Amino acid sequence: METLTIKDIAKICKVSTSTVSRAINDDPGINAKTRERILRVVKEFHFVPNSSARNLKLTESNTVGLLIKGVGNQFFQSMYTVFEKELQKRGYDFILNELNDRQTGVDEAMQLAKEKRLKGIIFMGGFLQNPEVRLKDLNIPFVFCTVALNPEEKVTRCSTVAIDDTRESYKAVDYLCKKGHKRIAIITGRKEDTAVGYLRTQGYIKALKDNGIEVDPDLIRSMPEDIPDYSIAAGYRTTKKLLEDGVDFTALYVISDLAAFGAYRAISEAGKKIPEDYSVIGFDGLEMTRYMVPALTTIKQPEVHLAKSAVGLLMKQIEGENEPVEHLVYDATLMEQESVRDMNA
Repeated sequence: METLTIKDIAKICKVSTSTVSRAINDDPGINAKTRERILRVVKEFHFVPNSSARNLKLTESNTVGLLIKGVGNQFFQSMYTVFEKELQKRGYDFILNELNDRQTGVDEAMQLAKEKRLKGIIFMGGFLQNPEVRLKDLNIPFVFCTVALNPEEKVTRCSTVAIDDTRESYKAVDYLCKKGHKRIAIITGRKEDTAVGYLRTQGYIKALKDNGIEVDPDLIRSMPEDIPDYSIAAGYRTTKKLLEDGVDFTALYVISDLAAFGAYRAISEAGKKIPEDYSVIGFDGLEMTRYMVPALTTIKQPEVHLAKSAVGLLMKQIEGENEPVEHLVYDATLMEQESVRDMNA
């Protein structure tokens, strides 16, 4: 029988050649079942790796890329430690690559994968249309984590991890309605925001309608175009304008905790108090909300579950287990604190 090569072993095991090399070299990052399967085939066929096969591990990168839309977002920052620990346990490093408002991540992913010889990519944040088509030439595994996708588009090539932004936004506004608020303002993303801002605004509108409250366009306020969205400054300026316009409202829903921090400042400068004059609810569940005065009621995202799941799903693809893609949707939690007044009391 002709001597088998490392490519033959990879074909038999339905994994990549790099995965075979890592199993032979006892790489701690490889899945135990995958390693066992490969070594069983190696033993069965009396495969003896040559020096180039043994050195394959040394010439390749064990690095995963994180492509982030909104790297300054404190919610994403809260996930970095989880990513680092989960990847290190599997013998991987990671690099961060920030995307600006004009970048989709497609070209950047292609370039980064080639330059850094990445094993895989985790996309975070933003909105991506037609991902199956636009990323068809990306020949390494990738996962979407908290990326807004068109619900009508079926993603079959990669796994996704997220919350349902519309449903969780509905939860926040429905909570305010049940507390007796009928004039509820929202500070959402920029006007052209087709991602998180759009989805959370849809949840806001549906909650109002389901509670028999008419939607008032004057209460829907978009963040300004000339400063970073979801920032303290964006929340401050938008709330300040809302107050200066003299629009009647009793509650304010801000679709990010960081922007809600800015809203607090604007309300204080106007000589008003929270929650006596205005109730405020945020979104994300950042640790800082517990130290705001009053502590901000918010929708807490499950950042640990999101990060761990994203890494786990990516590893399944990298290690060539040929499992079907998964689409995981986690629930967020309403974190009641001190910033909402019960109008029914």
